[in-house]
Amino acid sequence: MRAPPLLLLLAACAPPPLSAAAPTPPGWEPAADAPWCPYKVLPEGPEAGGGRLCFRSPARGFRCQAPGCALHAPAGRSLRASVLRNHSVLLQWRLAPAAARRVRAFALNCSWRGAYTRFPCERVLLGASCRDYLLPDVHDGVLYRLCLQPLPLRAGPTAPAPEPPEPAEPAECVEFTAEPAGMRHIVVAMTAVGGSICVMLVVICLLVAYITENLMRPALARPGLRRHP
Repeated sequence: MRAPPLLLLLAACAPPPLSAAAPTPPGWEPAADAPWCPYKVLPEGPEAGGGRLCFRSPARGFRCQAPGCALHAPAGRSLRASVLRNHSVLLQWRLAPAAARRVRAFALNCSWRGAYTRFPCERVLLGASCRDYLLPDVHDGVLYRLCLQPLPLRAGPTAPAPEPPEPAEPAECVEFTAEPAGMRHIVVAMTAVGGSICVMLVVICLLVAYITENLMRPALARPGLRRHP
């Protein structure tokens, strides 16, 4: 029996699994009646069309916990990025209920800084029910910049009077740099070696103190003993 086309599409577009543990703070998760997040990865270039429609399940209950995750959250912003150890980044955002009713989609732009200039890495159009997006396969030691902009609703063709379109809200951006995995392993190894050396030095000092206290003093005191008739 062949699988339904929707299941095949979800399997083809499914992102890598996330390691979720403790509950996410309130306000960062989608509504309970939004089981899927529809999105399109747009092709490179100035055109806004194209792309294949995919679906992903929201990252409910996710919490960034060190050392397997590093959280980048600018103060006063509603956008944050959790850099995971498996070279992926979970982008999360929150929106007030009143503002969410005026949003038809979210435009996500990604870029990374090279030696002399910035390069685009991904352009995504997400549905209004989305509150997170997983960016896989980020490079170590590269400064990434992710910008998310809510797109307002368009005026319907049956509107009673033509109203001026609502201005789009400014995009919010977050920057981060993924820690090199090799450097992280070196730091962990050096920490372990340094701890072992410290333990060995403490043991040696205690052993020297014990030898000096219990063995050397009686040996030095023997020549001074004299017998009197």
